Amino acid sequence: MSDWIPTTCMRCAVGCGHVQRAVDVGYGIDTVRGDASHPVNQGLACARGIGESRDPGGEWLTKPLVRKDGELERTTWDLALSRAIEGLRAAHESDPDEVAILGSGQQTNEAAYLLGKVARGGFGTRSYDANTTLCMASAVTAYYESFGSDAPPCTYADIDDAERHVVWGANPAVAHPVLFRWIRRAADAEGVEIVVVDPVRSETAENAAHHVAPEPGRDLALARAVLARLVETDRIERAFIDSATDGFDALLESLPDAEDAAREAGVALDAVELLADAFDHRTLLYWGMGINQHVQGTETARALVDLTLATDNVRPGAGPFSLTGQANSMGTRVCSSKGTWPGQRPFKDPDHRRTVADHWGVPVGRFPDDAGPGPVGILEAEPAAVWTVATNPAAGMPDADAARERLADTFLIAQDAFHTETTELADVVLPATTWGESEGTTTNMERTISRVRGATDVPSGVRTDLGIIATIGSSLFPDLLSSHAPDPASVFEEFAALTAGTIADCSGITYDILDDVHAVRWPAPDAGSGGGYRYYEESHDGETWSFPTATGTARFSTGRQRPLPEPTDGSYPLTLTTARAADGYNTGVRSRGGESGELRARIHPDTIAAHDDAFVDDLISIVSRRASVTATVAPDEAVPRELIWLPIHHPSTNRLTLSERDPKSKEPHFKQCAVRLVAPSAAPTLPESTAGRADD
Repeated sequence: MSDWIPTTCMRCAVGCGHVQRAVDVGYGIDTVRGDASHPVNQGLACARGIGESRDPGGEWLTKPLVRKDGELERTTWDLALSRAIEGLRAAHESDPDEVAILGSGQQTNEAAYLLGKVARGGFGTRSYDANTTLCMASAVTAYYESFGSDAPPCTYADIDDAERHVVWGANPAVAHPVLFRWIRRAADAEGVEIVVVDPVRSETAENAAHHVAPEPGRDLALARAVLARLVETDRIERAFIDSATDGFDALLESLPDAEDAAREAGVALDAVELLADAFDHRTLLYWGMGINQHVQGTETARALVDLTLATDNVRPGAGPFSLTGQANSMGTRVCSSKGTWPGQRPFKDPDHRRTVADHWGVPVGRFPDDAGPGPVGILEAEPAAVWTVATNPAAGMPDADAARERLADTFLIAQDAFHTETTELADVVLPATTWGESEGTTTNMERTISRVRGATDVPSGVRTDLGIIATIGSSLFPDLLSSHAPDPASVFEEFAALTAGTIADCSGITYDILDDVHAVRWPAPDAGSGGGYRYYEESHDGETWSFPTATGTARFSTGRQRPLPEPTDGSYPLTLTTARAADGYNTGVRSRGGESGELRARIHPDTIAAHDDAFVDDLISIVSRRASVTATVAPDEAVPRELIWLPIHHPSTNRLTLSERDPKSKEPHFKQCAVRLVAPSAAPTLPESTAGRADD
């Protein structure tokens, strides 16, 4: 019988500890369960995390592939790497920015760090980012602008102390089941309630005491209505505002009338009062992709933070808690030199740039001047070469047909564990290990770092992400990387040393410490330390707040609701929204068995009745200004009339969505675009999806 190996689930960003055991004969994982000794989850686990660790449904990549005469063919690692290196070298010699690199929140901290080192310190390209920008960038930018650093101040320990759990534009019952179990358990206490804000009556709303349904995309108007109501009824905490914040008077001048803002948000004033009442209590405010994936995502996230600041809800048991989408989104942000240097060192600060350059032994002039245009902008620039690592931009980007055309026209290297829409377009495919064979660390949404361990040997024909990145990097830049096969512990040690003295100090964390205590929350500047609630301290002298801003205070914002980038009209009278489904994550490659599968559209029965002539059996075509897809209809009264709901994981969904993005965060507007319904036979001559039913 194989030994139990402790690890961390890489399904979502809750960061549950698992124990897993390899099969006795052959290759693979036999059993996975929650780790009762892990401090994050104490043995709890969700079925999806268990299932996808033990038996993911994707089609495994088992050998390197190269494109020859238009077809992908199996080859040796030497030939595949040689082809990849040649293509990257040629693009780099033309212009560093002609090399585009797209990482992922599915990487370990070590792989993310090394990829960023190669991108910024080797190629010196500004065309580098990760798919975490597609889901978390607006929350990140809002935290920086409000608090001076990126990370929620809250921790999981605050859940049991909150009196109100306001879940805004998120569905943790589906996306983060273990976390939602804690929220539901906390809400069982007398006087504690869950309040959900979502246009759709989601699974989380079904388990809440109250549900507020604004018009899609009108969350900023609603947040301002709530704050206006709090001001009008004298329910703000002026002493805290005066002592710990800046900008409140400017916010007051920009604040709309509560009733007018409620009307703009599409809700009654009673709903605004319900939310205002929640902030009279100790309130944890959670938000997710419904807020972030919007052209005003940063402004809306800041407006939510403003609600917590105005009501003195920035303290243990309360606060603004963005719910991270991918398993290691936080680690990617802290480790990978994507938007900041490791440890949240400001990207443009000359002293920090010099520190990083000296640490890596490269000239500071090699670094790009700015962090780049974001993933959508990178592909729009049509780079000569694109290297993707554990990400599927052919399906995950908005306006996906345009993204696929650009990927097809470039020299594309796709590094992944599974066949994806991106590997189908690649010139070189590099098969990588997945969670059960990987060694390293990950960082969850409450800033806690824990180990990822392999329970089974790396299969023949496959290599680790870390090893592939090191091989390519050391071949092209031998002075930057000294080894083709670095030890994960040494890479983590190098990263941690570079964070010493920073806001996100991880220098006190080592593999030995993680082996002993399982998990450590940053900042952790020395052995035995670990961060708690941020920005707040309580002592015998009283309470104090300190924020890493120029003034040491938190900052209010003045955003106002603007029109959606693509409102409905006579030609496109319905609104499409996208969200997570219980059986999918990211672009679904681990759960759809290598096939695109059925695309199911949730539509209100009244909307179905109004378009009855367009249905053929239970099929309908959904048409946007960019594409047309065919879907099976699922009647659902939880979805508002005039709204069409599609799962974000399906590879056809983003063929419809918009590439417009938040100007500050560069995060795309995935959540609302204008569509119409037509019979499949009447769909326009746009590139037609073949992803209706799996057997079509």
